[in-house]
Order: sequence, then structure tokens, then C-alpha cells
Amino acid sequence: MKTLMTERDIDLLERETRYEGIFRVERWRLRHRRFDGDWSPPFDREIFQRGHAAAIVLYDADRDLLVLIEQFRIGALAAAEAPETEGDIEPWMIEIVAGIIDDGETAAIVARRESEEEAGVTVTDLEMVGRFVLSPGVCSETIALYCGRVVAPDVGGIHGLAHEHEDIKVHLVPPADVFRWLDEGRITNATALVGLLWFRLNHDRIRQHWRAKPVTG
Repeated sequence: MKTLMTERDIDLLERETRYEGIFRVERWRLRHRRFDGDWSPPFDREIFQRGHAAAIVLYDADRDLLVLIEQFRIGALAAAEAPETEGDIEPWMIEIVAGIIDDGETAAIVARRESEEEAGVTVTDLEMVGRFVLSPGVCSETIALYCGRVVAPDVGGIHGLAHEHEDIKVHLVPPADVFRWLDEGRITNATALVGLLWFRLNHDRIRQHWRAKPVTG
């Protein structure tokens, strides 16, 4: 269901940058039309401008293997310290490959590039899954999500760019094991959850479709 509201129902009154480094924090003062037809009073919101990203579920259809990665995340470390998380969050996270889209790049280009950098695999066929907002209450970041066909290596190995301090372990996992991890709550990265739950629903279709056609490169 698509809302009837449009950008005409938003009145941006003021916008200023509060912090700018690798990321940017802005303060917006605005009002918007309410569902009863009236306008809201003006209010302030702070926005975390992180950029936009692409993520990809890597799948070897011939061997029926998913290629996942594991790496340390500072945000997860901070979350793990909070009593509200009750020990459910770990700083080393099981993830799918993802990366920020730089100026002049497309999401598909980033998905392919990051697959080589983070997992050491080359994506052949590529299927667009969709685009979603990670934390719409405070952050502008969107994720363009794909599923990519790869030839999984015989062993996972360690990958990543040294100058970005990346230390990424690759896991080759049968889908049945990943589905069990989902049921057990082992995967707590939101982008990985979205991608792998989609894959769970589409596993049979994707496997049959890609196994029926040659690898295109």
C-alpha cells in the first residue's frame, strides 16, 4: 500500500549542518501535513547522513552454498554494552557483503566490487531484490539489495582491504544451516536478516533458475 502523502505535504523550514566528517549530522526544522488534513506545528529533527549502500546475498547454485562473511563492528560493540540488548548482540557479526555507493557508482557496480574485495568471488548473474531504509527515524541510509550468483571457493579465507583495516572471514554455508541460524537468532545484522529471509523464501526458485543456465560471467 502506497501512502497518499507526497513531498507537497512537507514544508522544510530550515536545514543546517551540525557535524561533518566521514559522515554528516544535520538539523532539519519542518512541518508536515497530518492525516486529518491539518498541518503539524514546526518541529526539529536531527538526521544522520551516512550515504547509500548496496548489499548482496552470494549464492553458488551448482554447489548449493551461501557465501557469508564475518567481521568486527564498532556499532555492534557499543550496542552489546547496553543492558537493553541482554547479551543478544556480539561485536563480530555474520553478514552478507555490502558497501557504500560512492559518487558516480551504481548500486550494482558496488555489489560486484565488494563481492571481490570482501569475499574473493566474482558475481556472474545478478537479481535485484529491492531497496529499503535501515533506520528511518534518524538515518537517511538506504540499502539496494541483490542476490548474486558466484562460484564459491573451496575454502573461505580472510579478505578485506588493509588500508581500511578490514579483517573479513568468509564462511561457506549450506542454506539449511543458515536457515537454522536464522531460527536460532544467531544472525543479528539487519541487512543480512532481510537478505537471508528473502533468500529462504526464494531458495528453490533461484537454485532451479540458475542451475538451468550456464554461468554468464
